[in-house]
Amino acid sequence: MKNILVPCDFSEQAINAFRFALDISRKAKGKVHLVHVIELPVVHDSVFMPVLSFEEVFIKELREKAEKEFTKLTTKYGSPSDKVSTHVLFGGTFRMLEDYIANESIDLVIMGTKGATGAREILVGSNTEKVVRRSPVPVIAVKKYMEADSIKNIVFPNTLDTEKQESLVMRVKALQDFFKATLHIVWINTPTNFTPDRITTQRLEAFAKRFMFKNYTVNVYNDPYEEAGIINFTHSIKADMIAMGTHGRKGLAHVLAGSIAEEVVNHVDCPIWTYSLKK
Repeated sequence: MKNILVPCDFSEQAINAFRFALDISRKAKGKVHLVHVIELPVVHDSVFMPVLSFEEVFIKELREKAEKEFTKLTTKYGSPSDKVSTHVLFGGTFRMLEDYIANESIDLVIMGTKGATGAREILVGSNTEKVVRRSPVPVIAVKKYMEADSIKNIVFPNTLDTEKQESLVMRVKALQDFFKATLHIVWINTPTNFTPDRITTQRLEAFAKRFMFKNYTVNVYNDPYEEAGIINFTHSIKADMIAMGTHGRKGLAHVLAGSIAEEVVNHVDCPIWTYSLKK
């Protein structure tokens, strides 16, 4: 967690993400990259509005406005010892963020989310949801600000598919160690994917032993739906964070099958760490 990207639109949630990123960077002795991406409208040239001169003035104004907002943020929440860089980029949001992650060797993205509900969630989704789906590095989605030092209990929903989870597990263990937290490994038992609790508990214990987890609990939680089970279990133990994998589905497959991780991002208030299993 040395090189942290915070996409920033200056909303309350983005500010919460920045504050959380500062906490983590201070613990990790890392750097925060605050990035504001502006998608410019398409303007057609005409005798009434020469495009070139219009764009130059418009872009300059937008950049200056964003830089003033950056100054307010870093002055209010930062300190002289913090390593923070600010950048204003112009272009498609996700392409610009993906390029920035690759070019700057970003190893963690922290971004704010308002969540999404109803038809908008199904058809459009939130910006954070799209980054969760496409990011090549772990993403922490933040709604409300909480101090990094207050994270002591992390929920780790599990599928017990050990072959596909090794990379995920190694990163979750590193996350747990960073926060010095207790990890609560949980299997959500649903009517369509039911196994007796005794058998599932044995499998969870074997999973934990195989990957040599420390300071952990194993849990079976019964709920009609996986995403609801994760949310309800998290609330029941008053956990501070959820860590889980996402399959990174795109296009029609995403609309039809969805992503449990993205559902959870949209419906809980605690920070959610996600890592794409589709590499």
